[in-house]
Amino acid sequence: MLASRLAMTRYVALLRGVNVSGQNKLPMADLRARLGDLGHQDVATYIQSGNVILTARPTGEAAVASAIETEIRRAFKLDVTVLVRTRAQVQKVSTANPFLKRGGDQSALHVTFLAAAPARADVRALSARPPGPDDCAVVGREVYLHCPNGYGKTKLNNTYLERVLRVPATTRNWRTVLKLRELLET
Repeated sequence: MLASRLAMTRYVALLRGVNVSGQNKLPMADLRARLGDLGHQDVATYIQSGNVILTARPTGEAAVASAIETEIRRAFKLDVTVLVRTRAQVQKVSTANPFLKRGGDQSALHVTFLAAAPARADVRALSARPPGPDDCAVVGREVYLHCPNGYGKTKLNNTYLERVLRVPATTRNWRTVLKLRELLET
């Protein structure tokens, strides 16, 4: 058992658009059970918005995401985009936020996780974003957001970023990112 456990990788699966405003209802207890049935270990969820911590064979992020999407489609009849990051990747996200260096209110910080790194031309197109107090920085497959008036009021929301960067995405507040990092360490 120990040898097989050592050959496992810790991941976070970020589900896009579940349990939001009564849409795409996905019971987390049922999801945990289904993912356990797939062979994932140590499956845990954090809040109802689709954050799943699990241990799986190191088949790669795309394979883990695809298996989860397929199971959600099969078991719950929902078409949900799943983005997966490793423990090391989440650790890097939690330390690479360029807005942390500026100080200020961490409640204004968010991270939009992208399914793939956007094309350079699309990142450049983001510089023509709507005017306002909000700021963003694209680093690899993440968009770091600073929204001083709150995410609910920003024009740099998930829908806008998906349209401009042309990749599926899901956004988490900074507190959630830090909690996911903590949960991945356990």
